[in-house]
Amino acid sequence: MAYRNKVYVAFDGDNDMRYYDLMRAWRVKDVFDFNDAHDLHSARDSSTEESIKKSLMDRFNNSKLFILLVGEHTKYLTKFVKWEIEVAIRLKLPIVAVNLNKSRQEDDLLPAVLRGELYIVVAYDEDIMKYAMENWPIEDSNHRKRNESGGYYYPDSVYSKL
Repeated sequence: MAYRNKVYVAFDGDNDMRYYDLMRAWRVKDVFDFNDAHDLHSARDSSTEESIKKSLMDRFNNSKLFILLVGEHTKYLTKFVKWEIEVAIRLKLPIVAVNLNKSRQEDDLLPAVLRGELYIVVAYDEDIMKYAMENWPIEDSNHRKRNESGGYYYPDSVYSKL
C-alpha cells in the first residue's frame, strides 16, 4: 500500500475551477500545507472515461483526505464527481465538504450520495478550511470508532476564534 500523504480535491471543473486555483494559491503562500493529489498525473479530457478513472484511482491511493468543493452544479455531476465521492466513501477517507456559497452547514447543494455518510461541512474560507484539514481526520477517526455517521459542522465559535 502506498504512503498516503495527499489531499484529493473534487470539484466541478467547468464552473468552479477558480476556487480550486485559489486553494492552490493559498498553498503556495503557505496558508495551507497540503500535498495535492492532482499533482501526480494529468487526466486529459480526450482520454477515455476508463483511463481517467484509473488515473484518479492512482491519486486516491495516495490520499489521506478528500475535499469536495460544493458549488451550484456539483450535485448534478454524476460522471466523475459522484464517482469520486463514492470512492472516497468506500476508502473511508475523511471527507470535508466545502460550501462555495460560504454556508457553514449543509444545504440543498450537497450531493445526495453524501447523505447518511460521515463528513463535515465548512464554508469556503482559508482559515476554516485549514482548520478542518488539520482537525477533521482525527475527529473522523473518533466518529468511526463509535460507528457514528452523518454530517457535522463547526459551531460559530470556531469560526470566531479563527
